[in-house]
Amino acid sequence: MATQELVGKKVAILATDGVEQVELTEPQNLLIEHGATVHIVSLARAGEQIQAVFGWSELGDKFTVDKYVEEANPDEYDLLVIPGGAWNPDFLRFSDEAISFIKQFAQTGRPIASICHGPWTLIDAELVKGKRITSFPSIRKDLENAGATWVDQEVVVDGNIITSRSPVDLPIFNEAILNALKSQVK
Repeated sequence: MATQELVGKKVAILATDGVEQVELTEPQNLLIEHGATVHIVSLARAGEQIQAVFGWSELGDKFTVDKYVEEANPDEYDLLVIPGGAWNPDFLRFSDEAISFIKQFAQTGRPIASICHGPWTLIDAELVKGKRITSFPSIRKDLENAGATWVDQEVVVDGNIITSRSPVDLPIFNEAILNALKSQVK
């Protein structure tokens, strides 16, 4: 049952074209149901739309961007969510501004939650070395080569980094996100 216990909390979902739709919508809807303010932060400008997908190529819905990544302030957010889909994190990795946003957010010490292929961005932000991480299995070697210890679990929490494998794990991923935000509520 949803409550309003997260009123006053702000969450950034870093997404662009090719984001796996359910990895954006399920955390977004759950957080809103619990009272959090959720912004889609993107490579697209505020007011523009990004194209979600289902799987590798089936087009999903379009979502309106709330904040252009270059104009978003990491200090304004209590949690950063980085959904997967193979395309979304790959596009984000090529953006110096997106990687800078992730790095600056990491410096706040607040939680970063990433699912599926999303942890690819954490490699480029230099956040995985020495961390226990899970992800979609196809990026396991990338994470290990960057110094992470990859584990095959539904969700892994290591410090302020929360990772999960795939849309199948969304219920436990969402629970971990809620727990991370609830722990900040005084």
